[in-house]
Amino acid sequence: MSKRDGTNKLYFGDNLDVLKGMPTASVDLVYLDPPFNSQATYNVLYRSPSGEQSAQYKAFEDTWRWGPAADQAMKHVQQSGSPAFDILVSLNNFMQKSDLMAYLAMMGARLLELRRVLKPSGSLFLHCDAGASHYLKIVLDQIFGAGSFRNEIIWRRSTGKSLMTRRLPTNHDVVLFYAGADAVWNGDEAFAPYDPDALPPKTAAKYVHLDAGRRYRLDSLINPNRNRPNLTYEFLGVTRVWRWTRERMRRAHRDGLIVQTAPGRVPQLKRYLDEQRGLPLDDVWTDIPPINSQAQERLGYPTQKPLALLERIVKLSTKSGDVVLDPFCGCGTAIEASQKLGRNWIGIDVTVLAIDVVEKRLRRMKLKRDRDYAVEGVPLDVDGAHALFDSDPHDFQLWALTLVDGTPRDGGKRGADKGVDGMLYYMDDAATAKRGIVSVKGGKNIHAEHVRELIGSMKNQGADIGLMITLHPPTRAMEQAARDAGSVETFNKVRPAVQIFTVGQLLSGEKPNLPPVLDLIDTAAAARRAFAKKLPKAPTPAEIRESPPLRLVIPGGLASVRQEVLDLDEPLMVQQVERKRPKRARRTA
Repeated sequence: MSKRDGTNKLYFGDNLDVLKGMPTASVDLVYLDPPFNSQATYNVLYRSPSGEQSAQYKAFEDTWRWGPAADQAMKHVQQSGSPAFDILVSLNNFMQKSDLMAYLAMMGARLLELRRVLKPSGSLFLHCDAGASHYLKIVLDQIFGAGSFRNEIIWRRSTGKSLMTRRLPTNHDVVLFYAGADAVWNGDEAFAPYDPDALPPKTAAKYVHLDAGRRYRLDSLINPNRNRPNLTYEFLGVTRVWRWTRERMRRAHRDGLIVQTAPGRVPQLKRYLDEQRGLPLDDVWTDIPPINSQAQERLGYPTQKPLALLERIVKLSTKSGDVVLDPFCGCGTAIEASQKLGRNWIGIDVTVLAIDVVEKRLRRMKLKRDRDYAVEGVPLDVDGAHALFDSDPHDFQLWALTLVDGTPRDGGKRGADKGVDGMLYYMDDAATAKRGIVSVKGGKNIHAEHVRELIGSMKNQGADIGLMITLHPPTRAMEQAARDAGSVETFNKVRPAVQIFTVGQLLSGEKPNLPPVLDLIDTAAAARRAFAKKLPKAPTPAEIRESPPLRLVIPGGLASVRQEVLDLDEPLMVQQVERKRPKRARRTA
């Protein structure tokens, strides 16, 4: 499977169930970014290529509400014998089975399993918000031990420019860092690169020289130990006890690293700023910006974290070949960071759409399923598709859409779909984004009326292409109804307007006759381009100077008194001309 050791795996399912089946002490780093308990539904955002339409798939319906799952989580913690159970009981006496209590109970059960699978030399980074961090730290202290707490890292995720009327803006996340005494720590990675445009004053005062745009300073080459006869020699007309051997000095001089500012002066070494380790990191990270609307890595996940943030965490706490586990892997940023840095990885998510997005990211990195990684929990054959449909028809519908790079209707909400389960986005001959309709049928009772319903939805939605995916073979009447829909010309090719494919055909490699379809990552890129086109282009200074000056009435003055036009080339400080207000005639009785 993996080119390294077969560890790389994606799991579709509840992470608690998956963790229970994992071996003890098998993971070197756990990074988890669970849904925050913020009274919100946690979603995967989908945007059309036009950038105008968006929908959300409710990944966690009624997330973290008290119910049977929370009761089971409390029982799991109790049976473990962990002191965390006493803490949870105390909190429950105060919170009375609230939503926050359900969140803590379900997180407690998962953190216990994460502690078990983590190696003694491993580390855990839990990403959360300020509303839950203090509660989670109490639970973490009981499970991992208060002595294992290393840092509360503050990551500024936004600039917080919005004006708040009763409080300050909330612009940071919290990352709780726990590790044992033998944990891996790469101290050389605990530095942030210098920003040449924002250097600390002392650093800027030292690195005052420039060499082809690179800042450097001059450093001494003299050995502090004067009793070194083997290093005492003449170099560039100066005899000193040098730090290096004669041969090394000559080589550095040939490479342009040694400078003699004038004949007879002591040669000095160039130390380039970009070759230094940088600024030491502390526990407040402000140098990694959030993902903005035009970022190349943006996929549309509202909670997507920057790749640079995950790369820093992986670099700090793991070695090459170590195993990184993300039990709430979402869109797979931790997995991509681990893969790029030569680590093995395990990702778990409860939504099949998240697994699909991660696989698309992996394919863009030239990785292949069953060669570089394995997938478990997602149907790999028709029997698996039948099992998924029997357990949850809605999950089957969402999974079937991933086979054709479809996007769920209304974000994947459950309910009557009226023949529309998803959308296909593609580019037509004029390079304009268009959409097709997808209908998924998993039951045996399928007939031609379902095809005619799809055709009606196409007309209502203004779609030229319709695709029906069935778990069971279509009837002859269904195939005839699809043929009766005629054909459409797209991308310089005539194609059937309505096509029917079974899950078996799609799994075997057969593909519908469609124009190039935009998958989620392509769609996000198209939406960014569409959004960028709508942004007004900022005028250049030359255009500002050439544009007609604005003439605005001075507020509060007479309507006839207008602001004088100032030439932009002239200073703004001009002599003020005193204006006499005309005397008003006195009223007479």
